[in-house]
This record gives sequence, C-alpha cells and structure tokens, in this order.
Amino acid sequence: MVTKSSFPDIDVPAVDVWGLLFERKDRPFSDNKVIYVDPETNRSYTFAETKKAAIEFGKGLKAQWDWKKGDVLALYTPNSIDTPAVIWGTHWAGGVISPANPAYTPAELAFQLKDCGAKALVTQKAFLADARAAAKSVGLSEKRIIILGDERDDKFKHFTSIRNLSGATRYVRTRVNPEKDLAFLVYSSGTTGHPKGVMLSHRNIVSNLFMLAAGEGNNLSSEGGPDGKGDKLLAFLPFFHIYGLTCLIHYAFFRGLTIYVMAKFDLERFCSIIQENKITFAYAVPPVVLQLAKNPVVDKYDLSTIRMMSSGAAPLTREIVNALYDKRNIKVKQGYGLSETSPTTHSQRWEDWQTAMGSVGPLLPNQTAKFMSADEKELEVGETGELWVKGPNVFLGYWKNPEGTKNALTDDGYFKTGDVGFQDKKGNFYITDRVKELIKYKGFQVPPAELEGLLVSHPDVDDVAVLGIYNEDQATEVPRAYVVPKAGVPGTPETGKRIADWLSSKVAGHKRLRGGVRFVDVIPKTASGKILRRVLKQQAEAEEKKVKSKL
Repeated sequence: MVTKSSFPDIDVPAVDVWGLLFERKDRPFSDNKVIYVDPETNRSYTFAETKKAAIEFGKGLKAQWDWKKGDVLALYTPNSIDTPAVIWGTHWAGGVISPANPAYTPAELAFQLKDCGAKALVTQKAFLADARAAAKSVGLSEKRIIILGDERDDKFKHFTSIRNLSGATRYVRTRVNPEKDLAFLVYSSGTTGHPKGVMLSHRNIVSNLFMLAAGEGNNLSSEGGPDGKGDKLLAFLPFFHIYGLTCLIHYAFFRGLTIYVMAKFDLERFCSIIQENKITFAYAVPPVVLQLAKNPVVDKYDLSTIRMMSSGAAPLTREIVNALYDKRNIKVKQGYGLSETSPTTHSQRWEDWQTAMGSVGPLLPNQTAKFMSADEKELEVGETGELWVKGPNVFLGYWKNPEGTKNALTDDGYFKTGDVGFQDKKGNFYITDRVKELIKYKGFQVPPAELEGLLVSHPDVDDVAVLGIYNEDQATEVPRAYVVPKAGVPGTPETGKRIADWLSSKVAGHKRLRGGVRFVDVIPKTASGKILRRVLKQQAEAEEKKVKSKL
C-alpha cells in the first residue's frame, strides 16, 4: 500500500541553496538577526555577517585556485560558527562540500579525500597533524589546507585570509542547476567496509528545509519563544553529520533561529548553556536524552525554558521519553531520516509527542512511502516490512558507485531505506529494525565489515565477526567482536583487551569495541562464506540473558 503524506504538498522553488537562503523575498527576520553564537567566546554571526563572510570566502576560492563548478571542498573540523560561511562560500563559488568526521584517522580521512577528489581541505589547528598526513597520502598540497576557528598557524592560510585576497572582488557567483548539481557529498558507511559518497543536490536540501518547516509548523520561529525574541536552539549534533548539517546549520538560518554552537557534547556544559541562555529547543539523540533523565549532575540546572526536544539518528524507547518527562518535565518528540533523504522524512507533530510515543511520526510533505515484503510486494497498514520512500529530498545516487545506486533506488524513484517497520491506522510510522547490518553507536554508523577486515589481520585472530549489542546504560548499540583465536592463543580477558586496544589505535573513536571481545570456537557462516549475523546475534542475546539471570 502506497502512503501519501497527509501534509499538503509544498511548492518547492527551483532555486539552489544560496538562492533560497540569501535571495528570498519573504525572509521574516532582519539582516542583523543573530543566528550563530559561540557560547565560549560570545563570538557570533548575524544573517548579514554570514552572507558577507560567505561571499568573501567564495571570491577568495576563485581568486586563489580558480575554483570551478563541481570542485569539492572537504571539511575536517568540529562544530564551529565559521562553518556555515565556509559551506555557503563554497556554494557561491559553485563548489561541493564533503564533510568528514574529525575523529577520523589519517587513513580514514585519506579515503574520503581521494574518493571525493577534494581540491582543498578545511580543518582546525588542533587537527592539523592528521589533516596533513591524510593530504600528503593522497597528493593534496599543504597549500590547499585552510584553518578556521579562533586558533591560527602561520604556515597555513586562515579562512579569513582567503576572504581578504586582493583582486577577489571582480568575481561573481557561479550559477548551478538545482536539480542536477551537488551541494553536498556526505559519506555514509556501508556494510562493505568502505563509506559511500551520498550525492545530495541543491534541490534535495531546499526540499528538505521546506519539509522540516512543515513538520515543525509555527512552533519554532524567529519571533517565537517565551520572550517573543525568537527561539534559541542548542547545537551539539556534529555538523559533519547530515542531521546537524541540515537540521541545525541550514534550518536555523532558513527560519531565523539563533543557535548556540558547541564544539562537542559535554553534559554539564550542555545544561549550563541552556540555563544561561534560556534555550527553548534542542535536537538530540537517545543517549543524550537518557543522560538528561538519569544523570544527577542535571539536578543542578534549570532547564525549564526547553519547550520541546526532538530526537533522531537512532530509535528512542517509550521508557526513556517517559523517564525524562517524569524527572525534568521535558517533552521529547521523534523524527526519522537518512543521509540519502537529506535527511528528514518523518517527524512527530509537537502535539503528538505523547499520544504517538515510540513512533517517528507521519510522513512529511511531498513524499510517498510504502512498506515492502522480502519479495518486494507492497504491504498493508500494520504489516511489517522494509520502508521505501520517494520524494524530492531523495538523493541522486552514490558517488562513482552505479551498482550501489542501482541497488538502492528503484526505476520509479523509491529509495530502499534498509529499515524495517510499519505504520498504524493514524498514519504514524514505526521503525523496529534494520535490514542493513550497520551498527549505530549514538547515531554514528559503524560498518562491521570494516572492523572485521582490520581485526582479521591481527596476529592473534583466526576469524572474527562484529555485531552491535544494545547497551541499556548508554541507550545505544555498541560494537562487539566475536573472535576465533589463533591456535595456542588463550581466549582470556587480557587477550581481548590487547585486541581491542590494537583496533582503537586504527579507527575513529565511535568505532571502538565498546562491547568488548568475546571468544568463540567458530563464526557461523553460509556455504558461500557469508557471516550468519542473525544466528550469532541470537547466541549473543542468549549469553546476555544467562549473565543477567546469574546477577
């Protein structure tokens, strides 16, 4: 059964991201509206200051390197209030942004730089060593490494110096085709071990901003909030992730909302910023919601100005929602999306946060969706299957990966999400499982095959499989390795720690084996050699039950 969104269709303008944000005629806030604030330094950007910085940076790119339409600029940086100007300056110059996780090792960053063909790399001083190592390995000149943020290094150009290049004023904005030209090339981990470049057009992003606005309704606005001066958001979600990239950087600017930008999440600082600045709304992830509900350090702070939180990136249970509301009187609604959908496809209405608890809400405007059986037959309301989604927010395909694109997109434009769920009679969607084997650690994707490929090269490992094991204390999956040790190697805790520590030195922090190492006699596989993860997961669940029964 095909479901059409219950929201009225939106007439999405045929403009690029720059045209929507900076050239619209219906902007409901002034040029001097403050949008981005660094709560640690009080440095900020208004709408006008962001526009000026972006244009100057875009002109600088053209003057410095003859920047052309389609050239890719990679970001390797924690959250910064300078990031939006760099992004939109690159768009002004016709370029594409490819954000990378700042926790990446040089090897992981190098893969992305090479795959996307980055012409320049923006980072921060504290990340220069890894950025230089990655750039060197792919032949990217150090002269094309740019620093943003408050710290500088005399050997490298700061983004402000790119903005102030002499002779840059003669350049004009590069025009792009919103339907076909890319705005972002974000990387989404796949079960093959190598991340895939997700091609997001300008139209994809523009469409999703209008869809988000419909989902939030008039609840968030530049004049809203308890004091009538506009809603204030707290931004800790990483800007390199599509969730933070669209829902925070772009959506705040589109709606004239002020966001206080955290470089990284810290619970106590998170609470103090809310109290000091009277934050009214925050996008979150389940582990943070859990900490707010249970950590006693939160008791020291007044969070009463929060009118609503919205959780995404991973499932959030009814128990956690209730725990936060009972303890702090904070309401949490849910949403759903993927990198391939720009990202948001579903969002609970504010008034339904309690009545539709556990769901991700209704389908947002301009989309259709259906749940499909394993043999790709349409299912009825209430029946469980894989979610397929179609709309103007659905990506163009995977970068230089026609086979992956063919497997993900149908001929008539549906994206096969790989997530399993159902919808109820009221039109609320529920996500219950994943077809894909990705592990989601606090919203970050961890491809098991990548870790397995590394672990099998360890001298103590004969065979290995990596699974996501749900950790109740953290409210997230954590990676755990099931290892068949080499003959003569003892399957002891010391051996397991040695293997886990070895892997930690080779991967980003979110890919570490927080679920530990377990030793087994054999990894269950099919006749063709494919790991039977479901069988192994059942064994793992049986082990967990046995351990709990002894406690």
